[in-house]
Amino acid sequence: MSPRFPTAVAALALLAAACGSSTSTTEAPATTAATTSATTAIAEVSAFPVTVETGNGSVTIEARPERIVSLSPTSTEVLFAIGAGNQVVAVDNQSNYPAEAPVTDLTGFDPNLEAIAGYGADLVVLMYDPGEVQAGLEALGIPVILHPAAWTLEDAYAQIEQVGQATGHSEDALDLVEFMRSGIEGVGGVADAGGATYYHELSPDFYTATSATFIGSLYTMLGLVNIADAADPDGYGYPQLSAEHILAEDPAFIFLADTKCCGQVAEMVGERPGWSALTAVQSGSIVELDDDVASRWGPRVVGLVETIAAALDAQLSE
Repeated sequence: MSPRFPTAVAALALLAAACGSSTSTTEAPATTAATTSATTAIAEVSAFPVTVETGNGSVTIEARPERIVSLSPTSTEVLFAIGAGNQVVAVDNQSNYPAEAPVTDLTGFDPNLEAIAGYGADLVVLMYDPGEVQAGLEALGIPVILHPAAWTLEDAYAQIEQVGQATGHSEDALDLVEFMRSGIEGVGGVADAGGATYYHELSPDFYTATSATFIGSLYTMLGLVNIADAADPDGYGYPQLSAEHILAEDPAFIFLADTKCCGQVAEMVGERPGWSALTAVQSGSIVELDDDVASRWGPRVVGLVETIAAALDAQLSE
């Protein structure tokens, strides 16, 4: 996994994860555990201790964790999707999906060691470590999995499999990965934008994501070309564009990932100075996305890809 994840990007990702609920057309099963055989379940419980190779190295978990703390909205979704939800005792204040997740005032951006330990955690999943939180938890004997933002689908799949191994739900995790892989490949195999350009909006002041990011890789898979790439020579991934740049590039599609955080809707885009002449505005190719789904790399990515593909099909088939 790429180490490119500076503090500012972490802030953007965590901020983007703060909003709303899904409008995706396809949902991953809330849990795959219900279909797991009793024999498999017993086998997975007895598989401990287990050593998992994660983004923060080898993590050994002595026994099946029963008090998991998740400080990552994506990891929270994954935990519940693979049937580990009943092992989760606390999640951060941005983990708003699924509804049954035990939300607390814990924060993933500035984790508090004492507050986390206070939940009696026997496994902690972090998206971001600003300093010595991981080391502090490990000093207390609490294993930690650090899962920063995925940059590719393969990164996302690897993280899901690691969470499955760490929680005693390996088979469920593999099932989830297969569900996602087949769904996304099915859409990607028939949708092709043919090089049409797009602008993905993270905020009304024109922060965006390039092709180098996870969300950008999904657009690329569908044949879209990102107008932000040329404005990000250092490969930061999340540049702030100018209105002049967007107007000059005249994207064929605009995807709004700031509908919940910032109240942006398609009608408002055409009211921005000069934007009424944009191709995307003229053709009605402005797509309102769910901020949460568009900022995470978990099970609901399948629905996100379907949403993007449906917009392409509606416009390009005319």
